[in-house]
Amino acid sequence: MTSRLFSRFFILLVFVFFVAGCATVPTDFPKQYSEALSNTSDTRLGNSVAQWTENHAGKSGFYPLIDGMDALGVRLALIDRAEKSIDAQYFMMKPDSTGYLFVMKLLEAADRGVRVRFLLDDIFTTVKDDGLLVLNQHPNIEIRLFNPISRSGSFYLNYLADFKVANRRMHNKTFTVDNQVSIVGGRNIADEYFGLDKDTKFRDADMIAFGSVAKDISKTFDRFWNHKLAIPMEAFDNNKNLPALATAQANLDKKIIEANHSIYKQALSSPLMQDLIDNRVEFFPSDSRVITDDPEKLLNEISSDHKILVTALANSVNKAESEVVVVTPYFIPRKTGIEFWKSITDKGTRVVVVTNSLASNNHVPVHTAYARYRHDIIDAGVELYEVRVDASKKPTGETGYDSVTLHTKALLIDRQYLFIGSLNLDPRSIDINTEMGLMIDNSLLANELADQFFT
Repeated sequence: MTSRLFSRFFILLVFVFFVAGCATVPTDFPKQYSEALSNTSDTRLGNSVAQWTENHAGKSGFYPLIDGMDALGVRLALIDRAEKSIDAQYFMMKPDSTGYLFVMKLLEAADRGVRVRFLLDDIFTTVKDDGLLVLNQHPNIEIRLFNPISRSGSFYLNYLADFKVANRRMHNKTFTVDNQVSIVGGRNIADEYFGLDKDTKFRDADMIAFGSVAKDISKTFDRFWNHKLAIPMEAFDNNKNLPALATAQANLDKKIIEANHSIYKQALSSPLMQDLIDNRVEFFPSDSRVITDDPEKLLNEISSDHKILVTALANSVNKAESEVVVVTPYFIPRKTGIEFWKSITDKGTRVVVVTNSLASNNHVPVHTAYARYRHDIIDAGVELYEVRVDASKKPTGETGYDSVTLHTKALLIDRQYLFIGSLNLDPRSIDINTEMGLMIDNSLLANELADQFFT
């Protein structure tokens, strides 16, 4: 009897997976090719950037965003100043205070005639399709989901049935306004990344970047936006009886609107925002390079040919003369990583790695995988530091957040070169996902970031 039940269950399971496997995403759904707007030099941001770069030998300008409220405030202020275009590319967005506020400001920009292109990875974005479809109704807003899971049947069964492709994700995070000013870093669009989660603080970092570097960032966005894995939101409509955008806006809860206005005022009142408004911020003029994996990485077998970003970083680390500082939330070096870092320390180069402890890590399985290499990486000569979960609690005993999680992804080489972006040093980022970031050549900026990381 048990054998018969098992056989029936197995047949049913195979049938379910077969049906799920037949549910496909319409990768051939019609979409229009588009690129970043090039005629934006006459915008307010364009004029400001042109004047600044002329006074700094044509170099690009940079400024770090460490505090979450600063990072939110700058994004919102840039949306307010957008005149022609906004290109946003994120791994994840949630329907929380940050998500609602971000969308409200994008709608205001679109109402002014600004073209908005919004590219979201599908797997961890928890905003419902219906909400995105309503937002996508705006004539100036276009939303695409990257490498989406089929909506036919069970989401999880579809994920498993197409695991080979579905497991490969776009982890890039870029935000560019008028093809003039960008923000690149580790933050997604959710409360915990901007200090709005009352319980947990994510210690993260972004970089304001403007000048020619912004145009290079736009080119990377265009590659993903026009790729066959970027599916227009219309493909998921399925003749749903959705409210009109104007109706949905009119029915928004007044409490949500009031809360968003309160957060908006708070974000624009941060010390950094006041300094930016009063022109007291000294940006860092620098040479730089945008480094990104290609979206084709997700459609090919894992190989060194497609590990563009991590290969470029390894080449830079190999040239280090005195010190390498790695800041990464998730650190799983594997045997090859142990050998690589030992080859660096054997040359007399100091290597420091800062990562999460078990208590501060928001992904316990990742810590379990990391822990097995802890002794090996120390034996390889690496100085290893783990973040304390109570790092936000003040010496006086006054409590801040209940816990702190490191989410910064950065690399410092000889306190001269700084990389900041989306890359974690774990197999998922290195082998499976696409990642991107900025390599910046500026000793003053590198030292400022080092001070931020170690205080």
